[in-house]
Amino acid sequence: MSLSILGFITIIVIIALLISGRVSPLVAMVIPPIIATFIAGFRFEELGEFFSSGLSSVMNVAVMFIFAIIFFGIMQDVGLFEPLINKMIALTKGRIVVVAIVTVLIAVVAQLDGSGASTFLITIPALLPLYLRLRMNPYLLLLLIAGAAAVVNMVPWGGPLGRVASVLEVDITELWYPLIPIQIIGVLLMLALALYLGFREKHRILKQYGTLDFTHDDQHITQGVVSSEVDLSLRRPKLLWVNAVIAVMVIGVLVAGIVPAALAFLIGVAIALPINYRTPKEQMERVRTHAPNALTMASIIIAAGLFLGILNGTGMLNAIANNAVNILPSALSSYLHIIIGILGVPFDLLLSTDAYYFALLPVVEQIGLSFGIDSLSTAYAMIIGNIVGTFVSPLAPAVWLALGLSGLEMGKHLKYSFFWMWGLSIVLLGIAIAIGIITI
Repeated sequence: MSLSILGFITIIVIIALLISGRVSPLVAMVIPPIIATFIAGFRFEELGEFFSSGLSSVMNVAVMFIFAIIFFGIMQDVGLFEPLINKMIALTKGRIVVVAIVTVLIAVVAQLDGSGASTFLITIPALLPLYLRLRMNPYLLLLLIAGAAAVVNMVPWGGPLGRVASVLEVDITELWYPLIPIQIIGVLLMLALALYLGFREKHRILKQYGTLDFTHDDQHITQGVVSSEVDLSLRRPKLLWVNAVIAVMVIGVLVAGIVPAALAFLIGVAIALPINYRTPKEQMERVRTHAPNALTMASIIIAAGLFLGILNGTGMLNAIANNAVNILPSALSSYLHIIIGILGVPFDLLLSTDAYYFALLPVVEQIGLSFGIDSLSTAYAMIIGNIVGTFVSPLAPAVWLALGLSGLEMGKHLKYSFFWMWGLSIVLLGIAIAIGIITI
């Protein structure tokens, strides 16, 4: 029981530190577990063993993240997605319902790099002027981008799946395959939501202004808007199709599972750099530009490896699970993964992504195993239930970037988007149960 209490306190302290934002996730997941290890009576030698064990479980994921972020960063630099985005903007021609639908499609394309920050940097500067000229609610823009980007973020190079793969010590591409139907259904549901909200917005504008013709206010409304953050000297428009082939081949190799995900992205980087940038200096400059984001995510994954290695090696995780089994009613415990999944979006307001996957998931998974719940079912319930709420959470840095780019307020964004996103997550959870991805 003492080991269970110590483990529980450690997890609570880590969650509290992550929520407070007073320290980085790296600090939060390193210092408290080490202190707990010594309180539990373990020595430095055993701490080293815990670290080695935890590191081996997350290293593949950490390396994959490094090269995936660099690869997609290069694809953004060369302007691979820009023509498609600008074409979609031009096709709307000021039609409100079409604008809403195209917003979802643009967000889906932009989020393919797995970075919420880059998605907002691409979509908001391009679409916000269009929304404002058409008198559309800019919070609708945030809602549609947030929902579409969150669904696409189930890709292996997105943060949530990397964290889950680290916790469960499973191959990240194998983890992803069953989620592909959910991603497709999720995008279709977001398009349906865009259609409904687009018509609702159209009726609101007609009622308030008596007209829908605002296009004369801006002659450039149907032209693509390039973000001021973009360095146009890095664009390679003449190599558009070459880069498209490279991106398709890398993703195809990843999906096929021919080589490990990290190797697929490493090869992609090695091919893309010399094709787009001739000199070693230019090539290394691209790597240096994207390395901070890549190494930040990798360092967090490695810190989580230590945290998980300690929880498992000391027996704290098993102790927590065993005692929780004795406390919780069996009828409730056997559906714990579903309950946590249903509450996934509200949890996003209380827990950071790191706290949710690195602190909560291991405990729920261990409790679930005690009642015969498959670990993957627990993981899928928690991913599907939570991921849709990623970009409505005040704990997600990318959301604050979006609010800064659009000049909007967090409180109003939550009020406008929260229940739509929560409803979407519950519907996707139900579909995942119905098609057998999650077992009960």
